[in-house]
Amino acid sequence: WRIRKRRNAEKPPEGRYSTLQDRLCELGRFGQKTGAGFYKYIDGRTPMADPAVEQLIAEHAKSQGIAQRVIGDDEIRKRCIYPLINEAAKILAEGIAQRPGDVDVVWVYGYGFPIWRGGPLRYADATGIRTIYEEMLAFERVHGTHWTPAPLLAELATTGGEFAHWKGAQWAIPR
Repeated sequence: WRIRKRRNAEKPPEGRYSTLQDRLCELGRFGQKTGAGFYKYIDGRTPMADPAVEQLIAEHAKSQGIAQRVIGDDEIRKRCIYPLINEAAKILAEGIAQRPGDVDVVWVYGYGFPIWRGGPLRYADATGIRTIYEEMLAFERVHGTHWTPAPLLAELATTGGEFAHWKGAQWAIPR
């Protein structure tokens, strides 16, 4: 919370910004260590839904003009995985990682990405780069620039390319 406050004072947040976390902290709800955060904690460890927080969320959404809705598992997965794919496209284009497979290996063996998916970039190829690109543009329209597709992702989407065939400025298979 202190870091958020300091960063916000130095550079105000762009786009959508939720003050809900700040409000919870102002109420002394710092999570398990205080017995309350987004949840109440029974025995210091077991989270339990808290009607007071649900009320704060409803009030916050109303004040921001946000219609509350149920968000399904598929959208939650996309919101978790698409930014990962987007960031991977940036680090490939910047030369931080040499090959898409390098990114996949790190995520599978270093971070526990599901091995049967082959890593986030293999997952992107299997899902369809164009589909991911278009869905990210839809998220961008609603949620702001955090969802802007990386230039490499946009290039692959518009040319029909795949990460599996990308090798820097060169392509393994001619386009």
